[in-house]
Amino acid sequence: MRAAPGAAADGGPVRLAGPWTHRDVSANGARFHVAELGEGPLVLLLHGFPQFWWSWRHQLEELAAAGFRAVAMDLRGVGGSDHTPRGYDPPSLALDVAGVIRSLGERDAVVVGHGWGGYLAWTLAVMRPSVVRRLAVASMPHPRIYKRALWTGVRGVRARRMVLGFQLPWVPERRLVHGGAEAVGRMLRDWSGPSKPDEEAVRVYRRVMQVPGAAHCAVEPYRWLLRSVPRPDGIRFAQRMKRPVRVPVLQLHGVLDPTVPARAAAGSSRCVAAPYRWRLLDGVGHFPQEEAPEVFATELIGWLNDPEPDR
Repeated sequence: MRAAPGAAADGGPVRLAGPWTHRDVSANGARFHVAELGEGPLVLLLHGFPQFWWSWRHQLEELAAAGFRAVAMDLRGVGGSDHTPRGYDPPSLALDVAGVIRSLGERDAVVVGHGWGGYLAWTLAVMRPSVVRRLAVASMPHPRIYKRALWTGVRGVRARRMVLGFQLPWVPERRLVHGGAEAVGRMLRDWSGPSKPDEEAVRVYRRVMQVPGAAHCAVEPYRWLLRSVPRPDGIRFAQRMKRPVRVPVLQLHGVLDPTVPARAAAGSSRCVAAPYRWRLLDGVGHFPQEEAPEVFATELIGWLNDPEPDR
């Protein structure tokens, strides 16, 4: 019998009960929590902000039923993974993902990322292409397109205000956890389309953001985005991301996504030297895997099973 949504498997806020199995794996000098379901080719799911592995609860079941080994991981500093003092730049986080794939006993995986997890999925496909079999990204253009959307004055990009606000020391973390992480619930509702998250789902995300240290670790990658621009590490990253992605890519984006509007997210095909498929999802905001899980699964699994993914 399946547990009720949001029920804890072990009394904690992260290891929520369900048909999946929870465990920890070691990679890149840290410990990472994963939830796993199914057997077959590995599909690794990377969550975005302000979420954790549970954002993929629907896709874990759909992918397993379709014959895949679906694994959703908590990124460094989030959920049940280690909250380390450093390692929140995209190259380091991409190495985390590559290490998790190897620790799961696989040479490569289909990597699926949403939001910030999508940013890391793009990064991994460029920096460690041997571990990425296919790449699917939701609600996040290629890092070069994202940078242009953030800093070149494109109208309607709500992510710009968020990234700028996160540059302050300590204040953003305090705002995130204030009032029982009320800000997390506000983001989930404001960034969604008409299909808003239910109250129980909001409570789950608010609880996990209040895990000690989680808010700070969730903010650190966005601080890096701006602070690294004039630094050698940021310049090296920008240069490396000029290399094209050479694996098949599926990019999904909600028509109503206010963080990076669809018109600002388009153009990632210029960064891909492989079969590329772009899908706009009507009536969907920033969280397509939760707002329209059946549509999302149809697009993803159909693409995974398509031997000609550019069709």
